[in-house]
Amino acid sequence: MFKPFVVLGMPMALLVLCAQAAHAEGLSFSHNDWELACDNTRTCRAAGYQSDSDELSVSVLLTRKAGPGQGVTGQLMIGEYGENDVVSKLPKTFKLAMRVNGRAAGQVVVSKSSLVADLSAAQVAELLAALPRAGTMEWSAGNATWRLSDKGAAAVLLKMDEFQGRLGTAGALIKKGTQNESTVPPPVAAPVVVAAAVAKAQPGDAQFAAKYSKALRKVLRATIKGDDCSLLAQGDAGDTELTVNRLTDSKLLVSTQCWSGAYNFGQGYWIIDSKPPYHSELVTTSGSDYSDGTISASQKGRGLGDCWSSDSWTWDGKAFVHTASSSTGMCKLLAPGGAWSLPTIVTEVRPTNR
Repeated sequence: MFKPFVVLGMPMALLVLCAQAAHAEGLSFSHNDWELACDNTRTCRAAGYQSDSDELSVSVLLTRKAGPGQGVTGQLMIGEYGENDVVSKLPKTFKLAMRVNGRAAGQVVVSKSSLVADLSAAQVAELLAALPRAGTMEWSAGNATWRLSDKGAAAVLLKMDEFQGRLGTAGALIKKGTQNESTVPPPVAAPVVVAAAVAKAQPGDAQFAAKYSKALRKVLRATIKGDDCSLLAQGDAGDTELTVNRLTDSKLLVSTQCWSGAYNFGQGYWIIDSKPPYHSELVTTSGSDYSDGTISASQKGRGLGDCWSSDSWTWDGKAFVHTASSSTGMCKLLAPGGAWSLPTIVTEVRPTNR
């Protein structure tokens, strides 16, 4: 069972999650060897990778903020997952010769400690000109050459233009036009969420789950659909332990394991009234942990752990607000833990005393 990546928009297939006209939500999209993540501030990040037939892994991240006159910045990452004789033989700082469509495009200086380097504005411009037109892009050191795939780039960059409202403008990456960029929507400020302090446990909280288990399970089951929480839906034969944490004098957070897969598990979290009929509100069925007013989720894209998704929900005194959602990119053996941070939800979380 592996639903979180469908919910969170992991780039396992060509998928658009949210493309609302107002762009109050983020967007996640992928096609072939390229993917796009746009967050709720309208900042977009496009990442491309090597093709599956290439042994040396590489990725380029193109970032563009929202609003008129915003340019595109680029970063290059050389992959190193496990033993890699090519990378291990490189010096602490090394230079890569960049070529686009067979033409020299300058050098990129890379530190072995990070294997990430910024691309110059000119180099980014070369990439943007070549990517939509079946271009070849490569970086070489000695006998080693890292090749970036162009497959899917045009679709991803077009989706970026569409999300940011640049189609038909002079600043569009794909469908340029004569329209002035002054018509491009401005960036949206990241929402501010004030994290509320949670109440201290009250006498009886430790025994609450066991004492009212049957009634609690009944109201929790009423909130789930399909197999979102299959372990809870199985009934008494499949009962898993309930955990209760105090939120306020009248609200509790109840959690139980919902599903388990080959290398991930999902914990369900509900806000409930502390008194009958225990009205409940589902927060997520794919959580991983809870601590001091924050529910977090962290899921592997596959067992190798070279790609992840993460989410967090913050208690604001009335509800758990979805305050962060991101992935680390495609499962392309770039690095343990993934290559990039590709958020679709960003917020500013402040403590309640500020």
